Amino acid sequence: MPPAAGSEVPGRAGKVLLAAPRGYCAGVDRAVVTVEQALELYGPPIYVRKEIVHNKHVVDALAGRGAVFVQELDQVPPGARVVFSAHGVSPAVRAQAVARGLVTIDATCPLVTKVHHEVGRFAAQGYSIVLIGHAGHEEVEGTAGEAPGHIQVIDSPAEADGVVVPDPSKVAYLTQTTLSVDETKATVARLRQRFERLTDPPSDDICYATQNRQGAVKQIAPRSDVVIVVGSANSSNSVRLVEVALDHGARAAHRVDGPLEIDPAWLEGAATVGLTSGASVPEELVAAVLARLNALGFTEVEEVVAASDALAFALPRELRLDLASAGRPTGPLPHRA
Repeated sequence: MPPAAGSEVPGRAGKVLLAAPRGYCAGVDRAVVTVEQALELYGPPIYVRKEIVHNKHVVDALAGRGAVFVQELDQVPPGARVVFSAHGVSPAVRAQAVARGLVTIDATCPLVTKVHHEVGRFAAQGYSIVLIGHAGHEEVEGTAGEAPGHIQVIDSPAEADGVVVPDPSKVAYLTQTTLSVDETKATVARLRQRFERLTDPPSDDICYATQNRQGAVKQIAPRSDVVIVVGSANSSNSVRLVEVALDHGARAAHRVDGPLEIDPAWLEGAATVGLTSGASVPEELVAAVLARLNALGFTEVEEVVAASDALAFALPRELRLDLASAGRPTGPLPHRA
């Protein structure tokens, strides 16, 4: 993608290495389009529990169209329509929605739902489950809530040493979907040292998009003086991309919500800037950052393609049924940048 026009800094002819894939993953695209389509079909307000995805730009844009973001369901009027975010919710939250007579649309990423199902299967078989993830993150809270009596949450090899279980021969691990691949491997290795019969998830829980975006950063980081990651501070996968860049050869790495947060001092002495974005970032923000870099003298853009994201998810069933009844397309729909 060519950079947008901008005024070049005299004497500088810098280069941008633009990582691909970047930006929206299938789960985020599905969740954002779910809220957009709900607003168009039912009209505002549409309530959303927590942030639909962890991106300030996206949340602000949807709020401007009539979405109302709440922390908990007791802030939603009885009988109103509410969307569950891409990060998922616990059975207790679902039960609360039923008790309040809320009309729910479940925009949980299908890859998060997969982990929830794994919790149910392991718990039913009497396993102690170690959930590797960040305590307090919405995804972790929802996953742990599937079987709270069976789950312990840890986020590092050091915390693996504190895991205590009734039967060391029946321990399984699962992970948050947006973790650092390399850090998670280290934590799993430590768990396996402690529990020789540690059971793996049926398939890798770290989602394809997280792995692909980290893989792309690993390719651009050794060639970059500075890596810029577009993404919000509460976006786990965006924060991990900064860490991956630093771990794989970038001299410096910074996370920004948008172009105005770029400090020109970061670029002093730099010839090459790596650029990527987290999985909840619309492409329009990347384009704006490219335009800012162009204005700062980084006028050449090379796209570095590490993998291909060729996955799309259907919209939530309850929304698809209502869209079909109204004679509207039921998706999956490509998101507008």
